[in-house]
Amino acid sequence: MSTLPSSMNSPQDSPAERTTLGTQIESAYSRIGLTSAHIGIVAMVLFGVFFDAIEQNAVGISGPVLRADWGLGGTEIGLLNTATFTAVALGRILAGVVMDRLGRRTLLGANLLVFAFGSLLCAVAPNYEVLVAARFLVGLGLGGEIAVAVIMLSEFFSARHRGTAVGLINVAAAGLGNMLAPLFGVIVFAIFTGEDRWRWLFGMLVLPALAVVFYRRSLPETPRYLAATGRIDEANTVINRLAQGKLRGTLDSEKVYLDKATLAADTAAPKVRWTEMFGARYRRSTLALGVAVCMSYAAQISMLTLIPIILTERGMSITSALWYTLVMQSGSLIGAITAALIARKLPRKITLTAGASLGTAAALGFGFFATDIGLVLFFGALFNFSVIVLNTTIWLFAPEQYPTRIRGLATSVILAIGSLSGGLFPLIAGAVLDSSGVPAMFAVLTALFVVCAVAVQFPRETFGHPMPEDD
Repeated sequence: MSTLPSSMNSPQDSPAERTTLGTQIESAYSRIGLTSAHIGIVAMVLFGVFFDAIEQNAVGISGPVLRADWGLGGTEIGLLNTATFTAVALGRILAGVVMDRLGRRTLLGANLLVFAFGSLLCAVAPNYEVLVAARFLVGLGLGGEIAVAVIMLSEFFSARHRGTAVGLINVAAAGLGNMLAPLFGVIVFAIFTGEDRWRWLFGMLVLPALAVVFYRRSLPETPRYLAATGRIDEANTVINRLAQGKLRGTLDSEKVYLDKATLAADTAAPKVRWTEMFGARYRRSTLALGVAVCMSYAAQISMLTLIPIILTERGMSITSALWYTLVMQSGSLIGAITAALIARKLPRKITLTAGASLGTAAALGFGFFATDIGLVLFFGALFNFSVIVLNTTIWLFAPEQYPTRIRGLATSVILAIGSLSGGLFPLIAGAVLDSSGVPAMFAVLTALFVVCAVAVQFPRETFGHPMPEDD
């Protein structure tokens, strides 16, 4: 019996020669499709970011109690959030540096441990100064968690499913997390009463964080990172686990999805240079997405910060204002789900342009035409819908611009810029509100959406394309 020549081996066992790393990984992912392993990975990531979102709301929920127990003023409570979100930005940058050197999986667990320790320190803080320091630690963990989550999910999926997978992060965080955070506070304060009930709020968040760390013990490193750092055999093993739906245990067999011989010359451990994201090849994408995320985060956080004030100035009680704010937040959940679903159908630039256009309409409508509560709720929900569509799509768009060697750092820097903008811009919006009123403030927010719509035209379109790899 004759033997087939090696050139005629099955493509499942021997990938085509002279193909790039990115092409081989994308081909493997496309052949595998979606398996139970993918679902497990998504669940492990989303549980963490869900509780992160609740933690981000913890200061707002506990603020009135802290004010009564410790006599804190508005500035002191505000400083707690400033410390948190400043650390979020720093945490994202640090995560970007570390994950491109040590890997995604290790850092994801470390972030939650930092977050858990910070929450525990909040719960036992003996004074205000320690509480501020604890909130800074919490912010470091929060920032790193989201940054690594975005990169991990973008690297585990093919181009067809990547957008939906990354979009689910904001469904869990900006959607469900932000909406259910007040309910979490209601439950905790109903169970625990007395002066120290705010301590229980922070302390209860330690338990799910530790549970998620344990739950994630079977989460693998991404094949893209392993292959980009020369660990082709390990990358093949992980791809086989994805294909067989087995994140743990012994594999039935292993196919060769990545051709080690073909890639050997191109897989030396990468040298990560943070300046590369601003080099000639990537400068346009970095600057454009940096501007876009600044505009989007600034609009979102300004709205969330100031809308209760605007509603109470229109004669509502604080309780009614918070309930109406919660209704408007439903737009965030719908926006996150929408962005996740349409990521499979529409190019990124079209989605971002549409989101910015809707945001412009919502800001103008709220500032100049919302004369009754029905219109207030409609334009408020549309505003939140728009910014979450923008944020979710930017989270997807940014990692697709860069090769593996700098993907984590470059994406983290872009997200960190957004966090800083979101933390600082409400001061400007608040000053405009105080001096010139609601229409002027929303005119400023309208300008943010217009700038965002222009900025998103400059990065290269990535819809349907494999993620770039080192070359």
